[in-house]
Amino acid sequence: MMRTRPLKVALLGCGVVGSEVARIMTTDAADLAARIGAPVELAGVAVRRAGRARAGVPEHLITTDAEALVNRGDIDVVIEVVGGIEPSKHLILSAFTNGASVVSANKALLAKDGAELHAAAAAAGVDLYYEAAVAGAIPLLRPLRESLAGDKVNRVLGIVNGTTNFIMDKMDSTGAGYSEALEEATALGYAEADPTADVEGFDAAAKAAILAGIAFHTKVTAADVYREGITEVTAADIASAKAMGCVVKLLAICERSADGESVTARVHPAMLPLSHPLASVREAYNAVFVEAEAAGRLMFYGPGAGGTPTASAVLGDLVAVCRNKVNGTTGPGASEYTQLPAKPMDQVITRYHVSLDVDDRAGVLAQVASTFAEHGVSIDTVRQQGRDGDASLVVVTHRATDAALSATVDKLRALDSVRDVASIMRVEGE
Repeated sequence: MMRTRPLKVALLGCGVVGSEVARIMTTDAADLAARIGAPVELAGVAVRRAGRARAGVPEHLITTDAEALVNRGDIDVVIEVVGGIEPSKHLILSAFTNGASVVSANKALLAKDGAELHAAAAAAGVDLYYEAAVAGAIPLLRPLRESLAGDKVNRVLGIVNGTTNFIMDKMDSTGAGYSEALEEATALGYAEADPTADVEGFDAAAKAAILAGIAFHTKVTAADVYREGITEVTAADIASAKAMGCVVKLLAICERSADGESVTARVHPAMLPLSHPLASVREAYNAVFVEAEAAGRLMFYGPGAGGTPTASAVLGDLVAVCRNKVNGTTGPGASEYTQLPAKPMDQVITRYHVSLDVDDRAGVLAQVASTFAEHGVSIDTVRQQGRDGDASLVVVTHRATDAALSATVDKLRALDSVRDVASIMRVEGE
């Protein structure tokens, strides 16, 4: 039997995502009620600035006093799509204090203070769900937390930022430079006026922290994630990748160490073989590749941003927490029982693509190879091209630590025969 008293929902934020959440809650109200077992009612919408019409949102629901809305006392669920650290954190904690469950899309806050928020939700006996914080519409966090709860996840490798994937894809498919590709992404609405969070990897790093924490049952914050953006990727790097049968992607990589005693989380551009499933992810799409011991290799793919796709994930969480409210229970919370430390990047083992500008004369290749060997970095392949006294030398290594590669590069720069270390890029997905 359906409960007649509606569950009251407060919506914090009515931008691109929030307005779509409000619209779907209104147009699909009957379906949502049937799925939940109780009607849901949009009780208020907090915005920064009132005074302009918001399609599908009755004017009497609009307020600029988010604090008062959250503290009303009759709110069952708070949906937070404002973003940022404050006042979002304070409002979420206030919601918990008042007995409301929270659905959030706030990756930056969750990557920074997720453990504190989970503890507060558990103490209040309410839910904290945030599927929309990572990879938009793609169902990813719940499968990691619930469907794979009986398995052991060893690696998560993903494209989790649509803006950077669009830029890398355009550089690869059209030969455009970084600036040209960014300009096109901005014109099409894929990049913000200030694209720093995307192109410098901050957005992907926050998502990597959330993914690593859930996958490995340990506390990982954004500060634990090594981060490089795509601003230094050149057309020459893209061409080198093509010559190797690869594409360049900004990847979020979360790994459990071979001995099981630590984890790593990193975000950086990498060359990926065309044979890897992630290599074919085009435009602004996201995809995440999960490797688990029993389940094997799984891939999750779909639109990673945008109002409607992200609203889909928010509404999925809303249905879940409302069902829990109706049944007088809560869903799974944080699982951090392993307490595995995050390994620093200089200890991470990976492969590298190193491009050198060198003198075109006898003995240079042997000198370069000796330098790699001196620091314990073995070479997989070498490609050399020379012309009029100048030469380019491309070295692809076997797996080595970041510290060993850094020491090698420092020594290479000191060689008279090496004019420049033109680029260094990691190689993944072998």
